[in-house]
Amino acid sequence: MNSTALVQPYLFFNGRCEEALEFYRAAIGAHVEMMMRYNESPQPMPPGAVPAGFEKKIMHVSFRVGETVLMASDGNDSKPNFDGFSLSLSLPTPAEAEKAFAALAAGGTVKVPLGKTFWSPCFGMLSDRFGVGWMVTVRAEG
Repeated sequence: MNSTALVQPYLFFNGRCEEALEFYRAAIGAHVEMMMRYNESPQPMPPGAVPAGFEKKIMHVSFRVGETVLMASDGNDSKPNFDGFSLSLSLPTPAEAEKAFAALAAGGTVKVPLGKTFWSPCFGMLSDRFGVGWMVTVRAEG
């Protein structure tokens, strides 16, 4: 295995990517580093590869949350599917965790309310309004 390998989440929002980016900016301080729309691509998309009306939708975006870079797109599928994984947001204090958890949960579903666990002074799980799973935790001291 190459020691410089990097794994990064790539999220597909089926036409709601711009809305998701604004939500994550407000909720957890996401910052867009690079964005390209389908109509800005230097290479045209193959016929039928992009749904009608997606020309100004996001083809690719890289955005940062803290030290982590995530990538996303409006994609070209009929429904986003975020089953089988969650993004883990680790914060230094319970106050920051509570603020982020509440912001991410707005319009979403709380699966595990924030609370003390044997591994963290504050941990909770939710699905946000886009269906993305989140685990919010406070880093254990020590």
